[in-house]
Amino acid sequence: MPDRIEKSIELKAPVERVWRALTDHNQFGEWFRVKLDGPFVRGELACGRITFPGYEHVKWEARIKRMDAPRLFSFTWHPYAVDPDVDYSQETPTLVEFRLEPIANGTRLTVVESGFDALPSNRRPHALRMNDAGWTEQMRNIQAHVER
Repeated sequence: MPDRIEKSIELKAPVERVWRALTDHNQFGEWFRVKLDGPFVRGELACGRITFPGYEHVKWEARIKRMDAPRLFSFTWHPYAVDPDVDYSQETPTLVEFRLEPIANGTRLTVVESGFDALPSNRRPHALRMNDAGWTEQMRNIQAHVER
């Protein structure tokens, strides 16, 4: 079973535009469908609520790891932590990295989520499958956001 998810997309937008869409908490919330409580700060916990229909009960939490403008933004979180009756805090979080690379007509954005092998074996396959589909959708969402 794979330990990581990797998705890449070419965006018709400059690196600086994509960087803002990733690291400005209001813009991130728009395309990612989460209402965040405040700005992203390296080393701090970012909190909010999912706004995607059917998941409004889900609390969104991520610890911001790196904000190396304008090339790398990363955070850790508990993947597919959607059951309000489960305490995910004892699990090892996965690492999500967004890498930006200038290309001729804009920006290549690559997202890698790694560390699934540390999840409990009963949760790993479902979290991998759901987040794999989720990242496919989120790449379309950020594309629509930055190219409009």
